[in-house]
Amino acid sequence: MDGAIDFAVRRDEWRQTRCTTGPVPLPEAPGQVCFRIDRFALTSNNVTYALIGDMLGYWTFFPAEAPWGRIPAMGFADVIASTHPEVAVGERVFGFFPMATHLRIEAGDVRPGQFVDAAPHRQATALAYRQYLRTATDPLYDPVLEDTILLFRGLFLTSFLVDDFLADQDALGARTFVISSASSKTAIALASLLSHRKAGRVIGLTSTRNAAFVDGLGCYDEVVPYEAIAAITAEDPVAFIDHSGDAAVVRAVHERFGDALVYSGIVGATHWDRGGRNKGLPGAKPAFFFAPSQIEKRTGEWGADGFQARVGESWRWFVAFTAGWLRVVRGYGEADLERVYHELVDGRTAPAEGHVLSLWEWPA
Repeated sequence: MDGAIDFAVRRDEWRQTRCTTGPVPLPEAPGQVCFRIDRFALTSNNVTYALIGDMLGYWTFFPAEAPWGRIPAMGFADVIASTHPEVAVGERVFGFFPMATHLRIEAGDVRPGQFVDAAPHRQATALAYRQYLRTATDPLYDPVLEDTILLFRGLFLTSFLVDDFLADQDALGARTFVISSASSKTAIALASLLSHRKAGRVIGLTSTRNAAFVDGLGCYDEVVPYEAIAAITAEDPVAFIDHSGDAAVVRAVHERFGDALVYSGIVGATHWDRGGRNKGLPGAKPAFFFAPSQIEKRTGEWGADGFQARVGESWRWFVAFTAGWLRVVRGYGEADLERVYHELVDGRTAPAEGHVLSLWEWPA
């Protein structure tokens, strides 16, 4: 490969994709760094990034010529060129990247454990979205677990923060937790955290097709098909965490529990094509959960090291839990990326599979 390859989607029609080629974006000014993007994870969470890209600025991470957009993905990359004195060629990092072969950033706030992209177009985004963790000093890094880290570290952190938010608020009195899109990886992570700390009864909502898989995970006390929401029995106050984005599911949950629904949090949108506005819902008003806000709160209270220590403690047992059911599926090249992307958008991926992709051919 002589140049760089870049994958993009139409912001107004996500099913339209394109791959373009161009020159490798080598440093052109002091402080710039060029990455060779080795691999990245592609999950339903990336579809959520597209859904709320304008609301939370995901499209601004890696600008593209209109009407195209570059969806961010968690990836590993290696520094192949650097004009920053504290960032060495050969360093490996973990962070947000475009689905591409290369990325150039303006390295700033360089520390032993990380540095950030200080480019003007990323200044308005949360720190967590523009930092690059140096694997040489990252306490959670394990080269054997790179694929698991790609698939779950970002999703797990979101779930850790949701669980922490609920614990910090004593779940607003809830002792029953209803989680939609229960087969999604972010939902599984949250269910495992709630179950691990014995927060209360955890109910997973899923399709009939995925019910057996979800039930077999062991982190849900009850698994309920979407069409049976009205039959759920629960006497305690209820917290609802929505990963589906399905307006009909949200309404059904609110109507089933009414005033007993004390929290309704929006985390994901695996069923993005079934969205819509719900007005006049009984119970708590749905509110979007913004993970960076909880990071800032806890970092301020626990300190950066204390926050990472708590995440790390939970992460270690969670990784062991995923080993019992996760099947990593690797793909490389433009054709594999486009195929997997369309399977995710259409909801056709198997819940036990985790897709790790690269626009480079895997080494033998």
